Amino acid sequence: MATRAVITLPAAIKAGEAFEVRATVAHAMETGYRTSDDGVRLPRDLVRRFECRLDGELVFAADLFAAVSANPYLAFWLRASRSGELCFLWRGDNGFEHRETRALSVA
Repeated sequence: MATRAVITLPAAIKAGEAFEVRATVAHAMETGYRTSDDGVRLPRDLVRRFECRLDGELVFAADLFAAVSANPYLAFWLRASRSGELCFLWRGDNGFEHRETRALSVA
């Protein structure tokens, strides 16, 4: 099954000015505490870590836990002085890993 992520960046970014980055990934975030209709415990399946890197340099990271809802949404502020490539990485249980990249154009 393909994973879907939505990343929102401003249309225009000025050098040195802070801008908001928004990112969400489609993921069920099963806690491992619920049971199925048959009474069988559903296995834990969480996104555990999110990272955002600008040209390889870590600019934002978050550790996620069972209290985070499905399709985790993160918003954070970033300041860039030059154009580059933003790389977004979600990692989780059961070998889950999803990467997205976006060109960052700074004027």
